[in-house]
Amino acid sequence: MKKFLFLLIFIGLFFVGAAFAETPTPPKVDSGDTSWILISSALVMLMTPGLALFYGGMVRSKNVLGTIMQSFIALAVITIQWVLYGYSLAFGPDIGHVIGSLSWIGLRGVGLDPYPDYSATIPHQAFMIFQMMFAVITPALITGAIAERFKFKTYLLFLVLWATFVYDPLAHWVWGVGGWIRNLGALDFAGGLVVHVSSGMAAFAAALVVGKRKGYGDEPMPPHNLTLTLLGAALLWFGWFGFNGGSAVASGSLATSAFVVTHISTAAAALSWMIAEWAY
Repeated sequence: MKKFLFLLIFIGLFFVGAAFAETPTPPKVDSGDTSWILISSALVMLMTPGLALFYGGMVRSKNVLGTIMQSFIALAVITIQWVLYGYSLAFGPDIGHVIGSLSWIGLRGVGLDPYPDYSATIPHQAFMIFQMMFAVITPALITGAIAERFKFKTYLLFLVLWATFVYDPLAHWVWGVGGWIRNLGALDFAGGLVVHVSSGMAAFAAALVVGKRKGYGDEPMPPHNLTLTLLGAALLWFGWFGFNGGSAVASGSLATSAFVVTHISTAAAALSWMIAEWAY
């Protein structure tokens, strides 16, 4: 009888051990990677006020506040849009390789555990807020093409519509799991397509629609304060370390390479601009 009981206990322990052995180990949060992504998110956020100063210094004094507010208000509007449904459209579970579902509406299911499809070492919320800062600055980039020619209320409506119907689907195509451009093997490390091509094309289209400034070519339109523009450029330079370095979604060699290349290329671009100014 005792031998039979021992045999049953042994078999039970064997199956319990096998069950535990087969349970997948949940991904662990890496504190170093998380710290770097949170810092990078703050750096990218700083780029939007930097962009506001950059554009604000180049317009006439009567329009400087409106121009600055066009960039700054994107922080508020796009943040709420991203939380409510923008992140879910951009990175949520795929629908037809075109758009994310609304499974993560209101950040439902976006918690503090890593989401391995996007990053296995940082909380899902950390990835979400880093991508939020990209979504914020992208429409703000467009404002340089419509400076002094867009009503503020119209711009607010444009922000929501453009983010919903242009940025979010494009982000899903390129970065979202299942997106059709991602499935083709495309690599967009830090938003060359999602951020810069989309905002550039939108700026071009907007400039064609709104046309020239009133009085353009007939009266002088000197910049309000180029000191503000220079300060804005400095903030953009600083923030770009997070923009590019953070796109590695981890600390380490890839982030270091992006950080170094960002600084060297910006310095080279600044010198090239100065030489062009002197020459022409």
